[in-house]
Amino acid sequence: MSSKSGGAKKKLGDGRKIIADNRKARFHYSISDVYEAGVELKGTEVKSLRVGQGSLNEAYAQATKQGEIMLVNAYIPVYLQAHQFNHETRRPRKLLLHRREIDKLSQAVLRQGMTLVPLKMYFNDKGRVKVELGLAQGKKLADKRETEKQRSWERDKARVMRERG
Repeated sequence: MSSKSGGAKKKLGDGRKIIADNRKARFHYSISDVYEAGVELKGTEVKSLRVGQGSLNEAYAQATKQGEIMLVNAYIPVYLQAHQFNHETRRPRKLLLHRREIDKLSQAVLRQGMTLVPLKMYFNDKGRVKVELGLAQGKKLADKRETEKQRSWERDKARVMRERG
């Protein structure tokens, strides 16, 4: 018996298997609140995600006039075995949230100029695809420099502590 390597990238302690991680989001934005949302997907999209493919690098979420929140520009590659039943790779996908959360997020985007940024996409312990959404404010260049200085200092501090034992 041979085992295939592949599947979701990393398994967290609470049963979540990370599919995609938007690492640049925390650098470019200051995140105030984090929400968990389900994603309305087609069967071929789920199969493609189970193989461990997908990207949130250029993705964002936006509120529509119909009172929904859509995940835009998230990349889920085609599932090769599906042939004619495949999906579009960058189609807008509906996010599944409670009505109160949708209202709160859309008001924050409209009134306060906040942005909805997808941070992670993962399978929860029941095997459902979830997206971690962050309500974010864009950082200025000076704030980004400050973040970089802080990270550099933390690395140097850890290196000195390792050397001293």
